[in-house]
Parts: sequence; structure tokens; C-alpha cells
Amino acid sequence: MVKTLLLTLTHYHILRFISAAGPTTRSELAARIGLSKAAMSGLTRELLDADLLCETSTVQKQGRPSALLDLCPHGAYFVGVSMVSDPALMALVDFRGAIVSRVKIERNLDPEALAGVVSDALPILLGKAGIPKSLVQGMGVTVSGLVDHEQANIIKSTLLGWQDVPLAKYVHQQTQLPTFIENDAKTLAVSERLFGEARDRHSFSLIWLGEGIGAAHFVHDRLHRGAHGGAGEIAHCTIDLDGLPCRCGKVGCLDTVASMIAILDMARAEGLKAETLNDIEVLAASGSSVAIRLLHRAGSALGLAISQIIQINDPQMIVVTHRESRFDGLFATVMHQTIEANVLPRLAGVTPIKTRRVADEDWAIGAASVATHSFLNGLI
Repeated sequence: MVKTLLLTLTHYHILRFISAAGPTTRSELAARIGLSKAAMSGLTRELLDADLLCETSTVQKQGRPSALLDLCPHGAYFVGVSMVSDPALMALVDFRGAIVSRVKIERNLDPEALAGVVSDALPILLGKAGIPKSLVQGMGVTVSGLVDHEQANIIKSTLLGWQDVPLAKYVHQQTQLPTFIENDAKTLAVSERLFGEARDRHSFSLIWLGEGIGAAHFVHDRLHRGAHGGAGEIAHCTIDLDGLPCRCGKVGCLDTVASMIAILDMARAEGLKAETLNDIEVLAASGSSVAIRLLHRAGSALGLAISQIIQINDPQMIVVTHRESRFDGLFATVMHQTIEANVLPRLAGVTPIKTRRVADEDWAIGAASVATHSFLNGLI
């Protein structure tokens, strides 16, 4: 398996190319990577023997049929732990991003105790899938909060009440698996890059719209972190100078206007009976001027923030992720209209805006994808 092959930089280059491009012939690999067909044949044979690649089908082009090579799903596995949900979800994910087993675990708020919980659950997770630990290449943990550039320490997580927590070290000590920690929005972006609609995009931005608002950005195939790990976070961009106080200490942040918790708090303060965004959408559709006003304000604020991302980064795509049962009402309509109205005319309409609902398992897949991403880049 993987342990029997000492991977070179070229091996990793091949794996990354196929991960991004999908099933590919040896000739295409040789041409794109700049190697002779003979050299590529030898390298891919080594990856096939290590079960990291497999032949999926053949294509008929000029000359004889060519076999398509793809990542082998059972060649390597990765564990993802989502601390976004409660209870936490732990999943074993194959090399193509599919869950093969999962367990729910206690979301223990003592970091060292949590590492023990993860360690105790690992044999159960592997046993359910019948997978030996030797095939597990790494583990990712996703949290809400700010994570350092090395993906090792949680600088601050308000949700979990953690500050300066070396969680990767604790989990590694307990499991002996290479462990990487990542912020929730960045986790979703990595997963989208490896397994989702952004698989073939070099630059894109992802927005997470939940109780809070997060953002992550891939620029030229790299997750852009900035000098201090906080690049592109839009939740605390000032939208209303005379707005409400924010938990960050400022006033008028986007979080106070367009996050789900802010929208619902404002709705209840206005006397609306609403537990979800859809409840407010229904009230707006029935003619409630209060609901219409709240959705217009929130949608405009989020759309304005996204338009600034388009102006600054010029991404190939924006992905807006959410947990709502529907995302096709007034809020989304106003968001789209505001984006189009606030970008330069030459950029209007050229950046696709995708929306995707995420579930608990998406966070676990995302956490595992952080480890997968590290593996593909030779960091494991």
C-alpha cells in the first residue's frame, strides 16, 4: 500500500493533477506534466501497484484505446472530525471523498479529554468499515474559530470557549495519526476544491452562512490565509456605521445584519414568530412588510460584501453554503441583485454564484479533506 512506496514530488504532482482534472490518460499526464510517455508509464505503474491509482475505463482516440487513470478510493483513507455539530461527528472517508463509516462522539469541551474521546472512537470507526489503521493517512478536525497557519493550534473559538489550544498535538499524541485543524469555512472550501464544483477551478471563494458568517478563498490553487490566518473573513466587515454592537467589539458588522442568528433575533424583536429563515420567507410572501424589510436588509448586506470579494479577488466562482431548508426566496434574490448592482460592469454576470446546502456529514467530509489535501501536497 502507500507505505510500500516512497512517494516523490512527481508522484504527488500526478496525484494532484488527477485529483483536480478527474480520470486522465497516461498520454495526457505526460503532456501536461512534461515527462516522456515511458517515464510516465513507470511512475503510474508504481502508483497503481501502491493502490493509489486505478484504471477506470478506456477511451478511443487516435490509435489504440487508452486507459483512464483515477484516484483509487480504497488506496488511502482519512478521518474527519466535525466539532461544528453537537454531538460531534467522526467519519472515515476514502480517497475520493466518500464516507465509508461514521460515529457520533461527545463534543467534549476539554481539549485533552476530546483527544481521548477521538482516540477511543477510532477503532470503532475503523472496525465498522473493516479498514486497518495502516491505510489511514491522516486526520482533520474542523472547528468554528480562528486557526493558525500551521493548522495545529486554535487561536480562538468563541463557540467552544477555547483560546490558544494546541489541539493537533493532543489528538496526534492519542491517535498517532498526522492531525490538521481547520476553520469551518476553510474546511468547506478545501472539500469543494477536492471533491465539489470547484474541483477544476484555480481561484474561487466560499461563503458560509450560518449562525455566523465565514469565508475562505482559493487563489491560484492555494488556500489564501494572509499573514495572520484571517484573510478574507467578511463577518466583521463594517456594513452599517450606526449599526448594532457586535460580539467582536465593533458596531455594524455584517454578522449583526446578515447571519442567521441576527436575522432571527431581529425578526423576534419585531414581533414575528419565526424559527427559521423559511418562516420569515413565508411571512414575506404573505405580505408582511416587516419580514420583507428584514430580508431586504440582510440580503443587501450579504450581497454587498460578496460584491467586494468579486471586486478585490475576481474569483472564477462564488459558492454560498448554508443549512437552510430552502434558499430561493427573497433573501437570495436580493443578495443576487445586490451583487450584480455593485460590481464593475465588466465583471457583472461573469462570476457564477452557486448555492449549496450542507449537512453534518459535509463538515466531517470537509475535515477529512483537509488531511487529504495535506497528503496530496506531501505534508504527511
